[in-house]
Amino acid sequence: MTTLTVDLGERSYPIYIDGGLLGQAELLQQHIPGNSALIVSNETVAPLYLEKTQSMLSGLKHQSVILPDGEKYKNLEVLNQIYDGLLRNRFDRNTTVIALGGGVVGDMAGFAAASYQRGVHLVQIPTTLLSQVDSSVGGKTGVNHALGKNMIGAFYQPRAVIADTDTLDTLPDRELSAGIAEIIKYGLICDIDFFVWLEQNMQALLDRDKKALSHAIEVSCQTKADIVAADERESGKRALLNLGHTFGHAIENGLGYGEWLHGEAVAAGMCMAAIMSNQMGWMNNEETSRCINLIEQAKLPSKAPALMSTKKFLQLMSVDKKVLDGVLRLVLMKGIGQSLVTDDYTAEDLNKAIEHSLTKSETR
Repeated sequence: MTTLTVDLGERSYPIYIDGGLLGQAELLQQHIPGNSALIVSNETVAPLYLEKTQSMLSGLKHQSVILPDGEKYKNLEVLNQIYDGLLRNRFDRNTTVIALGGGVVGDMAGFAAASYQRGVHLVQIPTTLLSQVDSSVGGKTGVNHALGKNMIGAFYQPRAVIADTDTLDTLPDRELSAGIAEIIKYGLICDIDFFVWLEQNMQALLDRDKKALSHAIEVSCQTKADIVAADERESGKRALLNLGHTFGHAIENGLGYGEWLHGEAVAAGMCMAAIMSNQMGWMNNEETSRCINLIEQAKLPSKAPALMSTKKFLQLMSVDKKVLDGVLRLVLMKGIGQSLVTDDYTAEDLNKAIEHSLTKSETR
């Protein structure tokens, strides 16, 4: 078992990575301070892994809330189902919320834990590649709004992240690729050696090679853990983790949440960021092509869907957490492994990048 640490002083917590972790009661219970827990899962994951998770809670009072599956259900209305479960069972401030599922479950369960009785304990058990390498680590929680993605939420760190890589065996191919998008992101923002490794090992990841997947998960989690430890609340360096996300969130919102998976939208967004960086003279043609080629090799879209105008796309981008004092900051690149957060671009630069991507429709 690989154990990494997110170093946040007294609030530091471990990330466990290995196969066969589900069912290990001692591993989970050491991170449950009280005698009660609420498991939050969804209709897809619960039939596969709920029973194993319940077996890890022997001797504790525990209940479950099963949510509908999909990004379109990541909203305040469905969030209330978690509060209902907590209140109906009279869970107190020493209970632990356990998020068993992918990014949607983790974000919603985390927000419920952050806000129920002003904060209860949280453990993340991510079951998708995307959640194992990204969303379960770092404490970002929240829900979507019709006008913007993840605009309602809180920073709230878990007590532990338990990533059982065996859960990836049941992951559909499309969701595996969506998770690989976030893995590629780490190479692009700060680790050219990892990017080269991904170029050499992409087929192994798609083939679900255990050794390759474990290495990719470990490197991704370590990179994110280091960034979060340095900048927990995204006042500086952590914003680099948003590479492709401002473009991607506009795609998700414009299509309707759930039409494209989050990783698919981020993949297209990273290509848009690379193209914009290239157009501004910050990233050369070879590196831009390598970025786009790797994303396509991962069976991910490299262009936004041509279903909206440039004007509409810009409107959707303007409703984003990266807007400060009316100015939209973007994560762009000055080469593979060299990213920066900037507002040093013109409206023409942004328009050209969007128009370039909208020239050809991508379907999923």
